[in-house]
Amino acid sequence: MLKIDNVCKVFAPNEPSEKKIFDGLSLEAHSGDFITVIGGNGAGKSTLMNLIAGSIFPDSGKIYIDNKDMTYVSEYKRAKWIGRVFQDPLKGTAPNLTIEENLSLALLRHSAKNLKLSINRKSSELFKEKLLTLNLGLEDRLKTKVGLLSGGQRQALTLLMATIVQPKVLLLDEHTAALDPKSRDNILGLTDKITRNSEMITLMITHNMEHALNFGNRTIMINSGKIQMDVKGDQRQTINFDFQD
Repeated sequence: MLKIDNVCKVFAPNEPSEKKIFDGLSLEAHSGDFITVIGGNGAGKSTLMNLIAGSIFPDSGKIYIDNKDMTYVSEYKRAKWIGRVFQDPLKGTAPNLTIEENLSLALLRHSAKNLKLSINRKSSELFKEKLLTLNLGLEDRLKTKVGLLSGGQRQALTLLMATIVQPKVLLLDEHTAALDPKSRDNILGLTDKITRNSEMITLMITHNMEHALNFGNRTIMINSGKIQMDVKGDQRQTINFDFQD
């Protein structure tokens, strides 16, 4: 379960540039929920992701994952429970490390061992097996530095890294917005494949209304620091989401 309880967040408080993003935001999601998140620019979609991930902390309110209070847990500690894919394919991977080294780092997020790259035959076989599911030929390029990959390949790898050990919560922050149409469709297909029948809670920010209504089982619209609309299942096809981008 993910629970956001009465969260408030203000940037630059008591300054001329003060901006109140959330004033008492609450949201609850359960195992297997796939929530698409829409709203105009500046509505607070990415701020919501940052609060869940621990990139920033709320001014007040609470954030729980599986009834554990995560409100002020640091981002790197919270990464054990949370996977995240950003809009920019350059984020989420280390370009000067190889594909297998990046995947090893992803595994280490969920390990109690000291941060030390450990690559062996067993882990290499696991990586090849996982990379095969991407259908991009990367299983034969384990020694390739990630900086040499295309944007679509890097984003696919990042999605795999975020879910190689299934997290409690998967955050997709406009993860297809910077891709060409072919790469976008591939990443969306992989997203559906990875999340379908999964126990993960997934939140996906999108500006594409077709994607918002056809992916997952629930859609929320954020406006003026509040969840203005929250619809589930087939009801989504009957709602007119009206927001200014």
